Amino acid sequence: MQLFIGGACAGKRDAIRQHFDTPHWYSAHAGCRLEAWRSLTETRCLVLEGWERWIGQRLADERSDDRLRQAMVRELDALRAWETEQGGQAVLILLEMGRGIVPLGRENRRLRDLNGWLAQDAAARCERVWYVWNGLVKSLTL
Repeated sequence: MQLFIGGACAGKRDAIRQHFDTPHWYSAHAGCRLEAWRSLTETRCLVLEGWERWIGQRLADERSDDRLRQAMVRELDALRAWETEQGGQAVLILLEMGRGIVPLGRENRRLRDLNGWLAQDAAARCERVWYVWNGLVKSLTL
């Protein structure tokens, strides 16, 4: 897996298009449900974006941050297993949230925190992490 992380409109999609041939976009912004990616069988490069939306959709139903984080980690582990079984490449796009600014609302803080934890969990599982900011792409050493 590879992770591209950066702020809104930072150029993450363009960076992915430069690094991968014919990526298949699977996006929460287009209404895709996170768990439904498993039904995709004919792709070699699967790009998943909109994690903050997938987390946000689950906030009201799951009061435990630990259980919600564990559910997201299971998705990451399933993606790694898919890569091994299918010989594909999973590419994650995560939005950098907060940058030191603490949201006022409790649910917004939960979303920021869970998104940050997901970024850490994803980075620990990815072979490469890319930081994208204003069109500049930098590979991070972990």
